[in-house]
Order: sequence, then structure tokens, then C-alpha cells
Amino acid sequence: QVQLVESGGGLLQAGDSLRLSCAASGRTFSTYSMGWFRHAPGKEREFVARISRSGISTAYANSVKERFTISRNNAKDMVYLQMNSLKPDDTAAYYCAATERGGAGVFDYDYWGQGTQVTVSS
Repeated sequence: QVQLVESGGGLLQAGDSLRLSCAASGRTFSTYSMGWFRHAPGKEREFVARISRSGISTAYANSVKERFTISRNNAKDMVYLQMNSLKPDDTAAYYCAATERGGAGVFDYDYWGQGTQVTVSS
């Protein structure tokens, strides 16, 4: 199995940029497709972005497309989420997740980090 630890959250203003990081440990990192999800109060946890094992293929939720970029460094066992042009609607706890199966659904992912809070004020 793999352990995941997110970092990089914070309090920002609309229009700011932020990069989240997720450090993996345990089984070989390149075994897993990785995803970022977010959970805002009163809402269900939602898919944000995912990246394939090699890093070649990525996918994004429509709400973050053109603003967020997911990337990974398999040599460092890290996955990142670069977030630009942040909006108050992006306020949420952000979670890194891993799957051996692939997919974009919450239930496709077997391993989760503890989350990092991102708060965007207007």
C-alpha cells in the first residue's frame, strides 16, 4: 500500500496562485495513478484532476480546466497541483489519492491523504 501526505494549503485572495504537494511512501509510486479531490462544507467530495502512472495523460474537472495543472515526479514520489486564478469557489479541503485501477470517481481510489485546506477570499 501507499501512504500520502499533502502540504501547501493556505489562506489566499481571489486571483492568487498556489501549488499543493503530495508526498508518497510505501509501494512503488509509479504503480499508481494519482488524483486530487476536494471537499467543501455542505458538498460532496469532488474530482479535481488525475494523472496517469507515467504522467503522460491528465484529466480535469470542467470547473478547474485551464486554471489547474496536475503533475508528478516519479523519481521523487511526488504529485503536485498547481492552482492559478483561484476563486472563492475553490475553497475546500484538498486530498491527494492513489489508485491501481485508474478512474475519476471517489470510489476508484483506495488510498487517501489527510487533506490540506485551501481558503480563497474575495
